[in-house]
Amino acid sequence: MNDFTLNAEVRSDLGKGASRRLRRLASLVPAVVYGGDKAPESISMLAKEIAKLLENEAAYSHIIELNVGGTKQNVVIKALQRHPAKGHVLHADFVRVVAGQKLTAMVPVHLINEAAPIKKGGEIFRATTEIEVSCLPKDLPEFIEVDMTETDIGTVIHLSNLTAPKGVEFVALAHGNDLAVANVYAPRVASEKEEGAAE
Repeated sequence: MNDFTLNAEVRSDLGKGASRRLRRLASLVPAVVYGGDKAPESISMLAKEIAKLLENEAAYSHIIELNVGGTKQNVVIKALQRHPAKGHVLHADFVRVVAGQKLTAMVPVHLINEAAPIKKGGEIFRATTEIEVSCLPKDLPEFIEVDMTETDIGTVIHLSNLTAPKGVEFVALAHGNDLAVANVYAPRVASEKEEGAAE
């Protein structure tokens, strides 16, 4: 288990113009913390500090200790707005973690045994790199594992094909959306060769 911490300061200068000034002049990232029984709080943090935190994939699905001007609170990342070309974080949303109260978070998808379908001549397409889950803070998984061992060309793996960790619910599935997670397809070059041979 990793311990994730992030330092921030309360932000009183609000609005799009203020956010742009923060990013440009002070290399700060504006953010909002909400949830729990407290009012939403506007904060800012050093761009290089949040970039360093996000170098570790586990930070996306772990509880982070957020230190706002000396006051510590546990949060999870709810959403990140990134620069479309450069990829750095422009804005972050955090949700407070309350013990005994369910939270929703985006958890990375890890494909294992990817060589199995490739040996059969297939290629893997990742339909998503993360899944939204709902669970108690203590049950928050670091990632969701998807085993590709038994897959063949034409196989589509949906959320309903996965076994959620104990105490964890897939949000989309709970709302009746059985989303595709990954599928195995025949490489286009191979398909074209077969069509050419048939002709």
